[in-house]
Amino acid sequence: MPDDYDDRSGPVAVGPPRGKMSRLERVRAKRNRNRRRAIGAGAAALLVVIVVAAVYLGAKLFSGDSGYSGEGKDDVVIQVHDGDSTTQIGQTLRDKNVISNIKGFVEAAKNNDAIAAIQPGYYTVRTEMSASAAVDRLADPHNRVGKLVIPEGRQLDDIAEVGSGKVTDGIFTLISKSTCVPANGQQKCVSAEDLRRVAEQAPPAQLNVPEWATQPVIALGKNHRRLEGLIAPGTWNVDPAASPQEIVAKLVGQSAEDYVSVGLLDTAAAMRMSPYQILIVGSLVQREAKPHDFAKVARVIYNRLAVPQKLEFDSTVNYPLDRQEVATTDADRAQVTPWNTYAMEGLPATPICSPGQDALAAAERPEPGDWLYFVTVDTEGTTLFTRDYQQHLANIELAKRNGVLDSAR
Repeated sequence: MPDDYDDRSGPVAVGPPRGKMSRLERVRAKRNRNRRRAIGAGAAALLVVIVVAAVYLGAKLFSGDSGYSGEGKDDVVIQVHDGDSTTQIGQTLRDKNVISNIKGFVEAAKNNDAIAAIQPGYYTVRTEMSASAAVDRLADPHNRVGKLVIPEGRQLDDIAEVGSGKVTDGIFTLISKSTCVPANGQQKCVSAEDLRRVAEQAPPAQLNVPEWATQPVIALGKNHRRLEGLIAPGTWNVDPAASPQEIVAKLVGQSAEDYVSVGLLDTAAAMRMSPYQILIVGSLVQREAKPHDFAKVARVIYNRLAVPQKLEFDSTVNYPLDRQEVATTDADRAQVTPWNTYAMEGLPATPICSPGQDALAAAERPEPGDWLYFVTVDTEGTTLFTRDYQQHLANIELAKRNGVLDSAR
């Protein structure tokens, strides 16, 4: 091989040498070059038009030079997310055609304390409103919708109080009321019946039932009470536009996260019980005692389970009857249900309400003691605890004399 050999690749000619191209070939080549130049120039021009249009449109959307006026036309619901800035709220309003530009809304909301402190959730506004009218609507707390407050100790169904006839809204009714929104002169709500139907029929996985509750839920079949206790007490935001199944699934999923965050799984492991059983114990504590006696009642439950001895709680008799009374009848106590702890040993099949954190804390840390019985003996809520059955009978007589009980537990 020669010393001056160079192995670098040189340029490679493509197509016939120009000098050897026919006249027709040269004309075609020139035409192709001109066509490529024209296409390139056209694309560049189109890009310029797009950029200019985008800048113009963005300026129009954000500028305050023009906009809608008045109180708007059609009712619409918008969502304010946690951490949204005023500009982000304005963008949401613009996307829903509530306002025509963002800057006008930002300026109208400037120095408005209600907008600065607005809570995440859902709000009713109207399409094609002026920026100032949109601010006024959002600042008015009456226009917040989808706010669901579930008190501790509520159950899924409404409860009628024996004697007074007073009805306490159950969780399904509370959810239904939270979804009610004005729709151009009419009230639109998701019905409690539709929510109950979803609880009965939808597969547990589609309702976000946690793994630790799946088997008990399946065991109860097509009974809506299988979801009892799985929607936690607290304040929730419900999308009024969502379907009944979406609403229930979101609440169950968020509640499961909430229960885990307060240590339900750790409590279950420490007590050598399942998380679902702890939830049941918490619900019994919630319904059987005042907060100052929660830890003592939890101890009675564990002591009776250890004996074993029937719990015999009137709250478990009342639960499937959807009513509330201090003393149950012999006939009620004789009814065999998955919850009646007079008719069976052990825990009821499900929680009997949605327990609060204090009741769950008592289930985790019961007060030390050997008590097996308790009874509330006066209208002030005084509850007496004992291990001796004869003493318990005497306490019951005291409760009768004070008008708290009509018959013995």
